[in-house]
Amino acid sequence: MPKTNSPIKVAFAFFSIYIIWGTTYLAVIFGLKGFPPFILSAFRFFTAGLIVFIFCIIKREKLPTKKIINVCIISGCLMLIGGSGIIAWCEKYVSSGHAATIMATTPFLFILLDKKRWASYFKNKLVIAGLVIGFLGLVLFVRSAAPTVTTTADDSMFLITNIVLLLSAVLWVVGSLYAKNRLVSADSNMMTTSLQLIAAGVGSAVVAAFTSEFKEFSMVTIPAFAWSGLLYLIIFGSVIAYLAFTWLLSIRPPAIVSTHTYINPVVAVLLGWMIAGEKLTPFQIVGLVIILAGMLLINLPKYITTKADS
Repeated sequence: MPKTNSPIKVAFAFFSIYIIWGTTYLAVIFGLKGFPPFILSAFRFFTAGLIVFIFCIIKREKLPTKKIINVCIISGCLMLIGGSGIIAWCEKYVSSGHAATIMATTPFLFILLDKKRWASYFKNKLVIAGLVIGFLGLVLFVRSAAPTVTTTADDSMFLITNIVLLLSAVLWVVGSLYAKNRLVSADSNMMTTSLQLIAAGVGSAVVAAFTSEFKEFSMVTIPAFAWSGLLYLIIFGSVIAYLAFTWLLSIRPPAIVSTHTYINPVVAVLLGWMIAGEKLTPFQIVGLVIILAGMLLINLPKYITTKADS
């Protein structure tokens, strides 16, 4: 019989990518007060990857084949540099809410690019309806924010930033599908994830060098709260949540896993309301209800199947 996954383990994994990844928006803001975006990514990913790799060595896990290592390097760089690193750079020119709205297109990109699972996606009308409803709720949630964050970028830079954000979403999806279709279940998820993180850390450092981030960077001038932001990103954002993401990607349809892009900005805004005293508008509350309704529709087919099998 096929091995079944613990519902509690699956629920914690979704909690990690829905809630914990949502809190990293605030941690990135703290981190960027002392680190340029790609240097921040380099420290974050390499350190997290090293922690997971050492844990794998202690468990006496073997290195995968050269072919699998190459898959980890490519997929790690596509997802993590193309995702987190580029988004941090874009947030110099647009608000985090604007960036989050663009990145919330990833579930649709998964459906568009994941041709192997088209039959599975399109036969579940509730899933498609949930994706559309959830996205509309997110747009309402972000657009109705009380304090509108303006950008200092001119029209041409604003257009470039939006194009780069869309490219970032595509790179995340391509990297995720590349890993899912080439990493076999026999491979250790912790080992392959550690290699993805280490590769992304090294790659981020290379990008930082090419963009001259190291020229004016000094470890001495970094404030304590920036270090605390980086530490949070390493432990919670990359070790816990990214491990949860890669594991979920191996057991669930990618378009379903990627719905974290709907919840993350909501968590970020709610944190701002609870911790920083930012205003929460009635329309945002309506948007939140719509998003949750979309998530319910997406997960309803799985719930019905589970009840039928029990």
